[in-house]
Formats: sequence, structure tokens, C-alpha cells
Amino acid sequence: MDPALLRERELFKKRALSTPAVEKRQAASDSGSHKKKKPKVDKESSSGSKHGAESSNGNFNIKTSSGYKFGCLAKIVNYMKTRHQNGDTHFLTLDEILDETKLLDISMKQKQWLMTEALVNNPKIDIRDGTYGFKPKYNLKDKKALLRLLDKHDQLGLGGVLLDDVEEGLPNSAKAIKALGDQIIFVTRPDKKKILFYNDKHCQFMVDEEFQKLWRSVPVDSMDEEKIEEYLKRQGITSMQETGPKKVLPVQKRKKQGGQRKRHFKTHNNHLAGVLEDYSDGVPAKK
Repeated sequence: MDPALLRERELFKKRALSTPAVEKRQAASDSGSHKKKKPKVDKESSSGSKHGAESSNGNFNIKTSSGYKFGCLAKIVNYMKTRHQNGDTHFLTLDEILDETKLLDISMKQKQWLMTEALVNNPKIDIRDGTYGFKPKYNLKDKKALLRLLDKHDQLGLGGVLLDDVEEGLPNSAKAIKALGDQIIFVTRPDKKKILFYNDKHCQFMVDEEFQKLWRSVPVDSMDEEKIEEYLKRQGITSMQETGPKKVLPVQKRKKQGGQRKRHFKTHNNHLAGVLEDYSDGVPAKK
């Protein structure tokens, strides 16, 4: 070997020995290299597996949530209403309802809830011997039943009936209302809802034209309710009294009298008024 290279080699060893070196010790956790490290799991996969586990337990499963349950109930009630309006008024079992509404995949727990709580307590569902039907506000079979209902409301002074309630309770209501023609009267409320009234033709009579002119010639624009009532009393006519709730006037508080009240002191020895003398200004001079 070249002697120059040997010399450089020896110099390198000397420098290496003269330079101190500190080695880093492995951590205690790393010293147990025989222990297996836990593999890192992707957050999404872990959350997905956790969500799947919880859904399998029924915590977050859509089909077991309360929203899904009440959604099924609303679907059943709407279906029963629609079939009643179409003329299908016969009652169905719960299995038939679930079959026709395509809700056969619900759990036994939800089915039990429908049987014992939801359908039993629903005001729009009628139950007969374990079968279910729609329960409208007015159960009307045909146009004659509708006319009798409107006549009853007219005789008792109950007013009209909402068109929505008629459409809900009368199968094929549009056809029946059209067949009745002028026997009923439509009135539209300010909220755009229509009211049906009985058209009592016995109350329709001809009024003499001269009387109509006299009626229309009486000016009442400048008269209020009180003046009209006074005029009727003078003519010996009793007006209809208001039956609505009366306004309660606020109680007026008594005003406190201004100034201080004079205090009255009790006097004593009134029987000695002419005998006693007043010495408040000193002793009087002798006479």
C-alpha cells in the first residue's frame, strides 16, 4: 500500500479518537421493540365503522328514528283520507294498510307503536274490531246528507260549513256539490277559504218597489249606533242588545287631596273654661 495513504489513515484515526461523540439512547417505548405498534386507522374509515356499528345497534338508523316513525304515520293518515275521498270507505287491517302504503319493511317495534299508540290516539282514524278507517269531521254519505247538514246549521244559527271539511268527509264531493246547484251558496272569507251555506228558498220573497225606495231614501251615514238606538227608543222600538263580551273599563284611582290635613287635638278641662287663667305671656299685674 502507498505509504502516503497509510499516514493519512493514521491521522484520520487520531482525529476520530480525539473528537468526543454522544450517542442518543432509544426511548423507553422504543426499547420494547418486541411490542407491536398499533396501526393507524383512517379517521373516515374509523368513523364510518363506528357509525355502522351504532346504526346496527339502532341508534342512528333512519328506519328506527322518531322522524321516520311519524313520517310513516303521516303517510298512513293521508292515504286513508285519500281513499275515503275516492269512495273507499270500508275499513282495513293494519297489514293491509302497510301493504297498500308500501311500508312492509318497518320493524315489529314500530308496528306495535302504530297499533297501540299512534293510530289509536289519532283523531282522524276510526277503529272498529281491529280494523282502521278515516274519521272526518262530518261523515257524509251523499249529497242529501250534505244538504241536511247545511239546513241544520241554518236552522240552529250555526252559520255555514267549511268547504275543506265537506271535501274531507264527502266522497266525490265535487260531483255532489255540482249536482246541488243553487240549493247551496258559496261565500269566500278574507283568508280565501270558502264557506257553504244552505239556500233557503222559503225566505226569498218579492219586496214592493215603493218600500225599497223608502228604505234606500233614509240616510244613516251621519248616524252612529247610539243615535240610532235613541231614535228607536223614542219610536217605542226595542233594539237588539249586544251579546258579545263587554269591555271592562279601568278603575280610576282616587286623587289624593292636596295640602296637609289639619290635625285636631283633644282638649281637656272644658268644664273649667271660665275659671282658669292664661299665664303664657307672664304673670298679669295685680288689679
